[in-house]
Amino acid sequence: MVLQGKGAAPGAAVGHIYVYNEKFNIPAESFISAGQEQSQLDKYQLIKKQALDELDSIRQNMLKIDPTRASIFDAQKEIVEDIIINEEIPAKILNDKWAGDFAIYQVYETVMLVLKKTPDPLIAERALDFDDVRALLLRLWYGHKKEGLSALKEPVIIAASDLKPSDTAGLNTNKVLAILTEIGGVTSHTAIIAKSFGIPAILGIEGLLDSVKQGQLAAINAEEGTVILDPDEDIINEFNKKTYILNRDREDAIVFQSKKARTSCANEIDIGLNISSCGSEELSANSFTDFVGLFRTEFLYMGRDTLPNEEEQFNTYKKVLECFGKRPVCLRTLDIGGDKPVSCIEQKREDNPFLGNRGLRLCFSNPDIFKTQIRAALRASVFGNLWLMLPMVSSIDDIRTAKEIICGVKESLNKEGKKYGDIKTGIMIEVPSIAIEANLAVKEVDFASIGSNDLCQYLCAADRTNSAVESYYSQYHPAMFSLIKSVVSVFNDEEKPISICGELGSDTRALPVLLGLGLKKLSMGAASVAPVKRAISGINLEKTREIAQKVLEMPTAKEIEEYL
Repeated sequence: MVLQGKGAAPGAAVGHIYVYNEKFNIPAESFISAGQEQSQLDKYQLIKKQALDELDSIRQNMLKIDPTRASIFDAQKEIVEDIIINEEIPAKILNDKWAGDFAIYQVYETVMLVLKKTPDPLIAERALDFDDVRALLLRLWYGHKKEGLSALKEPVIIAASDLKPSDTAGLNTNKVLAILTEIGGVTSHTAIIAKSFGIPAILGIEGLLDSVKQGQLAAINAEEGTVILDPDEDIINEFNKKTYILNRDREDAIVFQSKKARTSCANEIDIGLNISSCGSEELSANSFTDFVGLFRTEFLYMGRDTLPNEEEQFNTYKKVLECFGKRPVCLRTLDIGGDKPVSCIEQKREDNPFLGNRGLRLCFSNPDIFKTQIRAALRASVFGNLWLMLPMVSSIDDIRTAKEIICGVKESLNKEGKKYGDIKTGIMIEVPSIAIEANLAVKEVDFASIGSNDLCQYLCAADRTNSAVESYYSQYHPAMFSLIKSVVSVFNDEEKPISICGELGSDTRALPVLLGLGLKKLSMGAASVAPVKRAISGINLEKTREIAQKVLEMPTAKEIEEYL
């Protein structure tokens, strides 16, 4: 039997299915007798405290492993303490005489139904966090222990309806061969986790849990999104061979990790690091990268009700700058909005958040927040080589307004006698309007970085989080390479640094084209560094110019992809 889904993280595997189905029994509609209200309220307050303690424990452990994911559990703690929910549940117990477990279930169900009906997919996805918290509260109400996926004894292929953040918090990745789910897309929590740990994943498999059995043998190919149940010996051998080749390929690439990236004709390429936190695990990649091409600062604002103050930001930026020393650190100023809403900044609901008040626009409409970040960054700049990078720039006016604010902050620091270093100011090129005006923008800035993910969605008019238009979102679109060529040419002519920090920059198939178009700086996640350096070692620059020229003459993304 063959099941079909959507490959969300590459790889292949053969192993036994572990059906993970943590669904609780839905509480029956039940009521309490007069006089029992207080005991039910006391029990609710007790399990709330237990839930907060458990979430805090998970968060503390996650901070050591992945500080970015730790913010998920801050957000879940906020849900436990949500004002409306904590007015509604006691009201149902006191006024309607609902039993505590039924009140918890029903109140959360009402909130989740509202979220799921929201047209904004990002808000709709928040229902998963509420479902996770509800399951936690009901488990504690019934006094059940949670083993979850941390208790796996041997390597398995996990099959689940979906995996919630708390399911994967204690995940022993050495015991997971692959992940299969009934729901979820390529931008879901499960997909992000699978990619970051290198676990093959296929999501959106309709009827998965009705088709598989506990312990059943399966062979999966995440490249094609296929799951073969009860494979015969020939298929097992074929998939084992695929898995072996993939694993050996990763091991072979590691040899290149600590080496300087050089083409076969001895030209050096600078490899930068994309980071989302200041955790030791992410910063450890400083030993084999040349610069930080993208320092995402949003993690400081996520999962909290209060804004990070200047000192907190200063200490964070200082830590990263000291770690990289004289090497450039491209600190992207706050890029909130679109797919990254936060609770500590008030934002009006927008029908098209990707086209709305996000990135630099949001900073302009909240100047105090922007100035606080710039102050912290400038003060930290004396400890390293700071390059300030502005996101969501769409015009020369944007650049000039931002530079005026930065100058104003410098003047303020001068009056206070506070020191700052000699910084560079640059932009993200991710909006087509500024890409087309690159010949003017280059005169206003010190450097630029191409954010290929957003550039692609704006250029192709295809929301990269919407699976319904996934086929229209193609980073191999001929217009992408044409626009990249014109931007790179302009910056190279002015001898100003230009890099790429989106997913296209770590795509080894696209690498010859990017180098052939004149890029000499690429930035990516730590896991991509070794394979990209290896690919560069086998590339001849003269040949890449021929490849790039051929690609520029091709009319469709499909032809380009097949050719590469």
